[in-house]
Amino acid sequence: MNDDVRTNGIPFVPVARLGDIPVGEGRTYAVGDRLVAVFFDGISYAAIDDICPHMGASLGSGPLRDGAVTCPWHAWRFRLSDGVWSDSSQLKVDVFDVRIVGDTIEVRVPPAPPIELPQRP
Repeated sequence: MNDDVRTNGIPFVPVARLGDIPVGEGRTYAVGDRLVAVFFDGISYAAIDDICPHMGASLGSGPLRDGAVTCPWHAWRFRLSDGVWSDSSQLKVDVFDVRIVGDTIEVRVPPAPPIELPQRP
């Protein structure tokens, strides 16, 4: 199947250059209407939603260890591989595709889903 068909035509967007993100750290980038945290573990790059669902802290500023980032505010840990919160598989953050083109780090990030407000009676 064509890559564009699977991704609904969402393009990769350049966010940084190789070397911009130190080993074991993350950086936050605005991509469209979203904030994306990109991490480098010394071998590969990973990208997740930057906003912690608990209280909105930036996950990009949290420490990276053993494939998971720890929220700097309340120590919630999220796996970079699938975005799952380490304390419950019921909660997760979005994970985004990352690729390297030349010396540029690119991410594919769909628009944020619309917020559904409860209906008034």
